[in-house]
Amino acid sequence: MVSEFKMIIVVRKDLDLGKGKMAAQVAHAAVSLALHSMKNEKRIFREWLDQGQKKVVVRVDDLKQLYAVKEKFEAAGIGTSLITDAGLTQVPPGTVTCLGAGPAASEDLDAITGELSLY
Repeated sequence: MVSEFKMIIVVRKDLDLGKGKMAAQVAHAAVSLALHSMKNEKRIFREWLDQGQKKVVVRVDDLKQLYAVKEKFEAAGIGTSLITDAGLTQVPPGTVTCLGAGPAASEDLDAITGELSLY
């Protein structure tokens, strides 16, 4: 059986980002993950691409919870990308806005983020 692959993007709710800002941060995470996967995990990248490039955006309450999720991904061997903002508009420079993970098997990602609410 072929696994379904997807990306998960975890966004901080406490920052109260505007919709456009949040969309840009999520896009940064997705592009970063895709480029890494394309170079380092070609088979998974190709499967994810062929399956429609699924992405799911979930939320956490704050930075502490985001880092806790990051640790779980890393312990499971799932690649991550931590996104920090340049600070030109809504948040100070260097603010961690979101975390991307994958592409990876959906069941592996869901085991870590299945309890988080969709954004």
